[in-house]
Amino acid sequence: MRWDEQRVENDLRLPGVGDGTVVRTFDAPEAMGINFHEVRARSALNHVPGGRYGFSYTVNAFRGCSHACSYCFARRTHTFLDFNAGRDFEREIVVKVNVPELLRAELARPSWKRELVALGTNTDPYQWVESRYRFMPEILAALEAAETPVSVLTKSPLLLRDVDLYEQMSKHLPVSVNLSVPTLDEDAWRATEPHTPSPAARLDAVAELRKRGIDSGVLIAPLMPGINDDPAQVQPIINRAREADATFLGGVALHLRDEVRDVFFAWLEAKRPDLLPRYEQLYAKGRAYMRPEQRKRTTRAVRGWGRNRGGGKLPNAKAPPAGGGVGGTTPEEALATAGGGGSPAPTGPAGQQPLF
Repeated sequence: MRWDEQRVENDLRLPGVGDGTVVRTFDAPEAMGINFHEVRARSALNHVPGGRYGFSYTVNAFRGCSHACSYCFARRTHTFLDFNAGRDFEREIVVKVNVPELLRAELARPSWKRELVALGTNTDPYQWVESRYRFMPEILAALEAAETPVSVLTKSPLLLRDVDLYEQMSKHLPVSVNLSVPTLDEDAWRATEPHTPSPAARLDAVAELRKRGIDSGVLIAPLMPGINDDPAQVQPIINRAREADATFLGGVALHLRDEVRDVFFAWLEAKRPDLLPRYEQLYAKGRAYMRPEQRKRTTRAVRGWGRNRGGGKLPNAKAPPAGGGVGGTTPEEALATAGGGGSPAPTGPAGQQPLF
């Protein structure tokens, strides 16, 4: 295995991951008290039925995410492993140690049609532990060898470790490497996604990718009423995206499904109790999405991002992907990995009060 001198527990079972066998479980002192469960998965390529999001296959080397974003849509999938969607999602990380070799074998099959593969559709492929396992270089090499297009969504500038690989691939394959930047407001950032790298560093990564000729966009998602949706908060991200020559910029309103709703409402109660009544109204009767007019209001600050004051369009701006645009119900990971983005017209900056 890839880390040595760790505590081993054999013959454990995790439902929903290959045969469920845990090769070993250990904690790493430098990893904020996180437990890692190494497993051997049955497959690397996950088929997405219908292709409504612009891709039909995904690869996820990890389950759970140490970024600890309070709103993460993927939290609910941790319950499939008999973990909870709250602290377990952040502290019990499943690592599929055989993903690179499985992927190479699956891409070598004669039946493989070289369809777009999306990474970052469930949990972040560049979360902290990737710095130790280094799966992504092997995954990218396998995709390139199989002449397979790739799209990546991440919150981490760790991707720049692999920028030479992306640059090489982009010369003969469709490659899109996108950064999620919900806010540049430091208080909002640290409160909602406490273990993520600096949002400013993510935008610097977009600029570097674009200098290398690699398609790279910015996703402002989720947009959360009263937390990060004020035009005065959104406009600096739009400005930085423009300066970076981002390929696209999109924004999606917060959606809260099943267990994610419980986690986020508990976060509100602890961090922003003043917003609880508002969110209870927005997501009344178990609604996962805000009503269309409410979504439009929440994403208003992102509209018109592709036009400067002189009326010209932002360079390289792409049309929205099929299946949704800004403010719609398309999940944020799909909006970015589909390779495009539309966006809601600035209503002008508003006075901003301290958030936290």
